[in-house]
Amino acid sequence: MEKFIYLFRGGENHAYNAMESEKAQKNMQAWMGWMQSLQQKGVLAGGEPLHPTGKHVQGSKKVVTDGPYAEAKEMVGGYLIVQAKDINEAVELSKGCPIFEEEGNVEVRQIQKMEM
Repeated sequence: MEKFIYLFRGGENHAYNAMESEKAQKNMQAWMGWMQSLQQKGVLAGGEPLHPTGKHVQGSKKVVTDGPYAEAKEMVGGYLIVQAKDINEAVELSKGCPIFEEEGNVEVRQIQKMEM
């Protein structure tokens, strides 16, 4: 089994606003149910939501700005790490994600093994 990371972008509801409305609460329940199903399949290896604000450090002068992005649809809202036999299986597993109901997206990337 290989490890893959799901990077979540977009969507209206996130962990930080999960209690603001009934719609946000239902969305969070859908996320919890989806993650629980991944856990029951034995493929969930970890993950966390991210705070909506942070800092961006860039370039050789290490310029620090508020960030990470100006547009919320580009901001990574969280990540999960899953185990799958290949990227096609990882993509199939991602299709159950509730973010798609809010026109968000999931970037699926294989985690590269590093030899030390």
